[in-house]
Amino acid sequence: MGMEELRAQVRGTVLLPADVGFEQAARPWNVAVAQTVSAVVEVADAVDVAAVLRYAAGAGRRVVTQPTGHGATGDIEDAILVRTGALDHVEIAADRRVARVGAGVQWGAVQSAAAAHGLTGLAGSNPVVGVTGYTLGGGFGWFARKYGWAANAVRAFEIVDAAGRRGRVTAESDPELFWALRGGGGDFAIVTELEFDLFPLPRLYGGRVMWSGERTRAAFELFAELTADAPAELSIWLQRYQIPGAAPTVAIDLAYLGDPAEGRALTSRLDRLDGVLADTRGVLTPAQIGRITAEPTDPSPSLSRGELLTDLGDAVVKTLIDAPTAPLLNIQLRGLGGALAQALPDGGARGPVLEPYALYLLGLPSPADAVRTRFGEIVDALGPHVTGAKPYTFLAPGESAAAAFDRETLGRLKEIKQARDPHGVIRANFPLHG
Repeated sequence: MGMEELRAQVRGTVLLPADVGFEQAARPWNVAVAQTVSAVVEVADAVDVAAVLRYAAGAGRRVVTQPTGHGATGDIEDAILVRTGALDHVEIAADRRVARVGAGVQWGAVQSAAAAHGLTGLAGSNPVVGVTGYTLGGGFGWFARKYGWAANAVRAFEIVDAAGRRGRVTAESDPELFWALRGGGGDFAIVTELEFDLFPLPRLYGGRVMWSGERTRAAFELFAELTADAPAELSIWLQRYQIPGAAPTVAIDLAYLGDPAEGRALTSRLDRLDGVLADTRGVLTPAQIGRITAEPTDPSPSLSRGELLTDLGDAVVKTLIDAPTAPLLNIQLRGLGGALAQALPDGGARGPVLEPYALYLLGLPSPADAVRTRFGEIVDALGPHVTGAKPYTFLAPGESAAAAFDRETLGRLKEIKQARDPHGVIRANFPLHG
């Protein structure tokens, strides 16, 4: 079957390599990743998704879904790339504290709609990240220490399976698939809609305090102090920056779910450190959480690596704090714990994380060799202080989904994949066979 037949089967737009707009449509959010796909389908609805999957099964092609292009790996040659941006509806049932959103929705839209009712979803730090991919990979952001993984807040998924059949997946209707979709990645079905719990958030206090690089060790010591005894309502991240052409800086970012006066008191230790370059702490709404880190909201090139840390001991200080940030752009430490470390009897595939800290390294793809070498040097120097496990959403191109799960969970996920998609029609950014 030719691609012209696919065009005849969907109401949305089918772009082929020779078409105007194809290159832009195929481009991922990280523009350093090259995606060589056979077609891009901008679906109009779930019926289109079903048609694409039926076509792919008959043509022997794989289907990759990227609502926003975050998490792309580039390893999808000759696949059909599905974009779900048109599935952009957001419905808030404030009385039940539930949101229903289409697969193309970004977190910023959910947060804005929920904030009008004093509610929040379990969003990440960047408002342009897609709800679907983030949630399928587990999803943890500013509110995870209090409420856990975003995946475990899901009540139902509307999906299309590998055979092109539509369905609603809940704990009652299909417990195995429901478990897998909550944190196991996007290898099992194409999700067209999610229904998930919202949480009360009448007040939020947060922001960033930034100092020059000379204050890095002192800022780190404050970070270590704060994360050692922080309540679950308080999340704290440390950021070291080396922007090309600028002096190095260090920042502490925070979010507190509660009374702003309490949040200010809990983080008053930050006021001990002089030389503040900027202090954005203040009252925020759920729709404004992106202001805390002010991450880029336009596509850009980058290289990254994520790890989980066992402690903040001498090796961590020597490697991540005392050594220069360059040639990297950013070294980020996140305090974990709280609800993220708790095993839930009805939880999904993304189980607890017992490591107390997450490490995220970011660099530009030029000079790529120097950045990748530095990634390796850092991990080697940390030795047993990194466990090798990774959050699914921290995986980088070239890494395997196996790093995100323990052996038992990975085995169960692979069994579900084989049962639901034996011919491998659906491919996640990080497939289970990798």
